[in-house]
Amino acid sequence: MKKLFTIDDFMIAFISAIGYGFGYTIPMHFGWSQTACIVACFAFGIVIEEIISKIVFSKIIQQKTANRIITYVVILIVFLVAEFVSLRLLDTSLREDLEEEFAWVVGIPIVGFVVNLCIRGYRIRKVRKVYGDGSEGYIFDPDKEDVEDMNKQNKPITGSYDEDLAIKTKTGIYVGEKNDDIINYFGIPYAQGPVGNLRWKAPRPLPESNKVFEAVNYGPSPIQVEHGGAILKHHRQSEDCLTLNISVAEDSSESLKPVLVLFHESDFSSGGSADPLLDGNNFVTNHSDIVFVSFNYRLGIFGFIDFSEVPGGEDYPDALNLGLLDQIAALQWIKENIASFGGDPDRITVFGVDSGATSIILLAASKRAKGLFKRAFAYNAIIESVYDTPKESRMVAKDLLKETQTTTMEELIKLDSGVLKDAAQKLWKNVCIPTCDGNLIPSDIYQALSDGAASGIEFVIGIPSNQVQEVKSFLGAKKYMKAVLLAVEDIKNQLDENTYNKAKACVEEQMESSTELEVNSELVNQWAALCIYRVAERLKQGGNQVHMIYWDEKAIIEKLGTGTVDATGIILGNSEALQMYGSVIDKDLSEILQSLLKKFVSREALEFYRNEIYGMDAFEWEAFPKALIVSDGKLVCDTIADRIT
Repeated sequence: MKKLFTIDDFMIAFISAIGYGFGYTIPMHFGWSQTACIVACFAFGIVIEEIISKIVFSKIIQQKTANRIITYVVILIVFLVAEFVSLRLLDTSLREDLEEEFAWVVGIPIVGFVVNLCIRGYRIRKVRKVYGDGSEGYIFDPDKEDVEDMNKQNKPITGSYDEDLAIKTKTGIYVGEKNDDIINYFGIPYAQGPVGNLRWKAPRPLPESNKVFEAVNYGPSPIQVEHGGAILKHHRQSEDCLTLNISVAEDSSESLKPVLVLFHESDFSSGGSADPLLDGNNFVTNHSDIVFVSFNYRLGIFGFIDFSEVPGGEDYPDALNLGLLDQIAALQWIKENIASFGGDPDRITVFGVDSGATSIILLAASKRAKGLFKRAFAYNAIIESVYDTPKESRMVAKDLLKETQTTTMEELIKLDSGVLKDAAQKLWKNVCIPTCDGNLIPSDIYQALSDGAASGIEFVIGIPSNQVQEVKSFLGAKKYMKAVLLAVEDIKNQLDENTYNKAKACVEEQMESSTELEVNSELVNQWAALCIYRVAERLKQGGNQVHMIYWDEKAIIEKLGTGTVDATGIILGNSEALQMYGSVIDKDLSEILQSLLKKFVSREALEFYRNEIYGMDAFEWEAFPKALIVSDGKLVCDTIADRIT
């Protein structure tokens, strides 16, 4: 989509040629030494080139074709006048200088393109060397030193500390760490640790405090189910996991900046903010006017389970949606304290992938979360993954009692967290997910969205064209087979028999000569895409402004797939982390998508004027039902209903 060189580059070359030409010949005319003439040539030429570039690529020139044409005409006239003056007074022509400028205009981008192609090829070979054909799924094997570093813990500070890196909040003073021009504040608690008698209780606010703490290491990840392709199995886990991380550019600006809050990915039973794919440093480095926040919340049996039929369970009424209550608590802490970090509490945008995206849609429809965010980017939000009633969640509780050989809440509370983790690992198929309880979450999410429950929030809804291979890479082949069968069974339960049979036949026709697993996988994939599309439809019916992004990029390694991982890494600009996941970043695509996210967070129009991003034509991201289709490194706006339905 981006051009190596544009007509604007050639027009700038006309004026640059004047600068370099006169910068050399005029000093030479006055008898300067050869060295002095060369220095003057470069100094004058570079300054002139910089000035004319800023003029030609400015918004006022690039926004209107007429302004560009007028500018080109003026540039040509100026060059002709300069050529006439040079011939008459200096007895030399500027045409040779112009030819050299044209050669640079063409040559340097081509050399850069070839170099980048070689670098990309090297990175792809490096990834293939680690992953082979990708059949083993994600492979994370960090060095012992890296594991030790990633598991360091923050400590209280009793002596002196760097006050320039310290931020005072209502709940304490936190001393961060500078990384180039970014200051990170990691592992800040936003609620009391849900341990001991607070296990399976709603998050409680922290008391006000003036104590000083380190904020240089990630807090522990939530206790979770660990799969073969999970990177956080190398990170320490704890029930005391309610922490957040803030990255902000070091600058002297006094104005408050818009805030981007990341909800981490996965399936409500695993994941966490310490995943390097979710790091905000690269994004903040490229967009210093944004404050970036990520956080953890309780997962699995610690965050989504209904104990109402367990003796003593009446004392734990919030257990079935604790993870969502944690998210609300985190957003409330952010809204109350983010101004201390330079963030604007009235300009909070949330960005979530997978379970994080689903959470965002649920919170958008919840009265308890009203006013906590104004914009939402939800990528791969599948509402059908949420329980309609508490019945299934109560079954999970019963299975947990059997696995732990307990009968009451009193006995469960006394269990060590390691015992519960082992039980959760064995019960991984007994999905722990949010429940539409009619209290925190409306009992019918789709109807609530259509009725305007999420009014006042602008959305970007993202759909991956093929997410199932990534799921397989994460779960491993054996677990994946079981997960697909469970998902197909769930689809059967949601459709009448005739509709299901038609859908299955349609997919079988598309995938002639495929195995039963491949057909079922594609059925699940298409069903998920349709569910996400329905969310966008209902939001629009409810009066929300909606944009859609459809990810149709090809995977570097086909068996690893492409979807959430690639989209997240590219949008946040995390090249090294993406390589760990077996993919290679497209820098042009990353620059464009990061800029669109920045515009969305900053409440700017989702459009570019010509050359706002160098080499890119004017572009507008049209609202739903049009979608921004990302395919083969290119962007185009078009409808995708035919692909989805």
